Amino acid sequence: MSLHTRKHGEEQPYWPAGPFKIRLPFIHYRWELPETIQALVMFVVGLAIIPLLEKYLGMPYEAALAYAFIGGLCYLLPALLGVPLVPGWITPALPVVILFLNGFEPGPEAIQAMFALQIWVTLIFLILGLSGWGARLVEVIPNSLKSGIIIGAGIAALMGELKTGGRIDATPISLLIGSIVCAYVLFSLSFKNVAQQSPLARRIANFGMVPGMVIAMIVGWAVGEYPLPQIEWGITQPDFALMADYLIFAVGMPSLDIFLLAIPTALIAYVIAFGDIIVGFTLVDRIDKARPDEHIEANVNRVHTVTAIRNGIHAFFAPWPGLAGPLWTAAHATVAERYAMGRQAMDSIYSGGGTFWLTGMIALFCLPLVTLFKPVLPIALSLTLVLTAYICIMVGMEQLKNPTERGVAGIVAVTLAMPDPKSTVYALVVGLTLYFLIERPRLMGKHQPEDEMIFADEGSNK
Repeated sequence: MSLHTRKHGEEQPYWPAGPFKIRLPFIHYRWELPETIQALVMFVVGLAIIPLLEKYLGMPYEAALAYAFIGGLCYLLPALLGVPLVPGWITPALPVVILFLNGFEPGPEAIQAMFALQIWVTLIFLILGLSGWGARLVEVIPNSLKSGIIIGAGIAALMGELKTGGRIDATPISLLIGSIVCAYVLFSLSFKNVAQQSPLARRIANFGMVPGMVIAMIVGWAVGEYPLPQIEWGITQPDFALMADYLIFAVGMPSLDIFLLAIPTALIAYVIAFGDIIVGFTLVDRIDKARPDEHIEANVNRVHTVTAIRNGIHAFFAPWPGLAGPLWTAAHATVAERYAMGRQAMDSIYSGGGTFWLTGMIALFCLPLVTLFKPVLPIALSLTLVLTAYICIMVGMEQLKNPTERGVAGIVAVTLAMPDPKSTVYALVVGLTLYFLIERPRLMGKHQPEDEMIFADEGSNK
């Protein structure tokens, strides 16, 4: 229950605060039990950043764990400030960020590079959010280019797992079984039919990707793909004092050269994050139509501003190779699927997302949970990337309206997925070029969309 109750068809109650709408659990939205249970398992995806911090930034586990706590606090901001998306990393950009960090020695130099990159990402989101240009971009960018970016990001995320030397080589059994179970529970039409008739199947559906993740972990331990955990009891004690030695205040500001080197990667990260925003609001629009009892405000500028705040906090207090992204696609899809089941299943989209990351923050303090999942952190990240790929491809294809758009989007997607650090730049150039040369009936001036022209031609023939 919550102190404020939403009337049918209205927006979820909030406290106005300038450009933000503040919502607190138990005051503005109720606590959701299924999201609580999901988060007690899925919070491990946030911990999966730790091996990356150790390898590419050269920090010890205790300091990396403290970084994860800063990340946990930042995950709370979107639901708190009025964004209906479940936040995460800019996950498909991770391979590009790692390629950028490979050019620097792990330690102070890599931390400076990560700071420079995250500051640029902060400025891009902040400028586009405060100016209102972020909302205009959604309308201005050609549909084929937007969809191509989304599909290409999904392909890149999947190929990172399936390539030679990827996690499919090291842990094929657990990854394949976990992916199949997650996809079946989340997306299978046959499972949805079963869930309509079986109470047990409905309960399983409520937990989204958790059943697949748990099965993948158990299989990984059973077949020896992951070592068994050494569970410790008590409260997690991240070393914030040690963490301070790995912040920009201790290692010094990066040089101008490093700032300049970070610009292309920051632009690439934003383009991919922009695709995440499109995916997120496409899912929101779909479920908003299924739930007339709640009006969901899709404010693109607010998403930009909140994402800028999160990246700014990370830059100074926890430089983050995953970057602070507007959407955790797999988790948001899980919340959206349950929200679509009706108000009894989930009161508000904010109650689902808010409960999820508040529980995730609490779970970070539970040492038994942290040590239990420590050996299997890679499988949590892998399943998220696989599901992200499926959802990106599904949503991107859904947005394409005619064969011409599908052709251009396909070329953009393939170009973006190339294993080249400049692939996103190439994809943008190719996409815009093909849009003007192929999609537009006139290179200059106003023009009718292709489907309208076909309809007009058919009418004149009659």
